[in-house]
Amino acid sequence: MTMEHGEDCCVKVAVHARPLIGDEKLQGCKDCVTVVPGKPQVQIGTHSFTFDHVYGSSGTPSTAMFDECVAPLVEGLFQGYNATVLAYGQTGSGKTYTMGTACKEGTHVGIIPRAMAALFDKIEKLKNQVDFQLRVSFIEILKEEVRDLLDPATVTAGKVENGNGHTGKLSVPGKPPVQIREGSNGVITLSGSTEVHVTTQKEMTTCLEQGSLSRATGSTNMNNQSSHAIFTITLEQMRKADPIMASDGMPIEEMNDDYLCAKLHLVDLAGSERAKRTGSDGLRFKEGVHINRGLLALGNVISALGDEKKRKEGAHVPYRDSKLTRLLQDSLGGNSKTVMIACISPADINAEETLNTLKYANRARNIQNKPIVSLSSLASLETYQTCTYTFFIKLISFSP
Repeated sequence: MTMEHGEDCCVKVAVHARPLIGDEKLQGCKDCVTVVPGKPQVQIGTHSFTFDHVYGSSGTPSTAMFDECVAPLVEGLFQGYNATVLAYGQTGSGKTYTMGTACKEGTHVGIIPRAMAALFDKIEKLKNQVDFQLRVSFIEILKEEVRDLLDPATVTAGKVENGNGHTGKLSVPGKPPVQIREGSNGVITLSGSTEVHVTTQKEMTTCLEQGSLSRATGSTNMNNQSSHAIFTITLEQMRKADPIMASDGMPIEEMNDDYLCAKLHLVDLAGSERAKRTGSDGLRFKEGVHINRGLLALGNVISALGDEKKRKEGAHVPYRDSKLTRLLQDSLGGNSKTVMIACISPADINAEETLNTLKYANRARNIQNKPIVSLSSLASLETYQTCTYTFFIKLISFSP
């Protein structure tokens, strides 16, 4: 396997400011966020922040978010570049709405459903030249445990609490937990998670919907989504045989030796608010501590990567401090094109959380990633771990 050299590129950061909602208006809340017209700049109190994009309020319309931030990442998948979209912010700031993690047919179409549509549109255009294989996985991190949301061997608990203070899936006794592994090449993988092969957009959407229903939720004062969720699309592609005419006029097939495999991680993080804002206690409070610990670890990674002096000195980056940062190791400072979308509430009662979100996101703009393209020749394809059965048969057919 060979690697094409990549160029450093900064993590792109966009802010999405949702409008005041009904409950906030009833409480007499005022808008405390100002977007500078014509500039990607946000002001709150005496603080001012500049980002790559600002959507909502008096900024760019939210409808432009996918085309400007995510469409280039989907296009990059077909060139072999890994990509990540992270949604960060307090509960109720519009993360799940923006991402479209809990999409239903006929409702708002968020980033994930639009990414699916763009992916299949591109595949349809290239299907005569390239063989494609698609796989999806959907996991959540709850109390520092990785839970598989697509595991067919689990039981859906519906709306019945499972004894841990939240609703969701009940694990089958004796089933080994999902483990985070790091390969000899430094690539982070999940051992024991379910990967579903899909061939249509409807099949992929079904995986998203089923997994979203199984995601752990806990009812608090802020309707807290109590876990981090990562929906991953893996795109494998290999160019089809090119017909070449032999001396007798019969076509001879010759295969291109390039095989590409790229992943798109779509991440809906848990709410970043302070524990006292949620009104939770007991087990739910402890669950919130785990959430904040993961987000704190993520913040520490962002700080370490965003400090140019520390980066040049090769300072330690604390990826191993949480399961979340381990899984996002490639997304932050690694082999990925990454966009962070900071979702904020403009209500004055949320001013402190909104300011913290903007500070957190502002640090991420300094992170330098180095996206690279992985190329595999047919000779090495047999040992490539993510090779699918279809490609393996083709390899055998063309082996000397």
